[in-house]
Amino acid sequence: MKPVVSVFGSNSGIDDSVIALAEDLGRLVVDLGCRVCTGGLSGIMEAVSRGARSSEQWTGNEVIGIIPQDDPSLANEFVDVVIPTGLGLYRNIMVARAGDACIAVCGGSGTLSEIAFAWQFKKPIAAMSTTGGWSQELAGRCLDHRRDDHVVGLEDIAAAESWLRDTLDLNE
Repeated sequence: MKPVVSVFGSNSGIDDSVIALAEDLGRLVVDLGCRVCTGGLSGIMEAVSRGARSSEQWTGNEVIGIIPQDDPSLANEFVDVVIPTGLGLYRNIMVARAGDACIAVCGGSGTLSEIAFAWQFKKPIAAMSTTGGWSQELAGRCLDHRRDDHVVGLEDIAAAESWLRDTLDLNE
């Protein structure tokens, strides 16, 4: 079974350089032989999905989108497997739970909730520390007493690759 990497991030107001980084992250996840899971909508979620599809390892079922609506047609066009929940923001729990590892990119309150849920589920969590939002704010921080570790700060795609390889025990 392929490991799943959940990626959390903003759906609007994102700098072009952060969109490019999110695309690179999506491609990296699939290049490493993993699946990617997002909230399936726009912004970072769409960029990660688009990047994942550009991987030479993409076969047509690596991009999972867990959307808040009932209508699967609302997912971004790059999602392979749409899970329409009808749960609204509560779907953030499912996105956090789905990942064997979780990475945040920029982010507002929705991303913050996904990071918090992943923390409570004891998932390994990293944040792209140069992308702003909650990712930059929480990179390197311990969220509370429940865990002894911290949200790992990743400065670039090379750091993300190294962290994913170590965290998911992926052979080179």
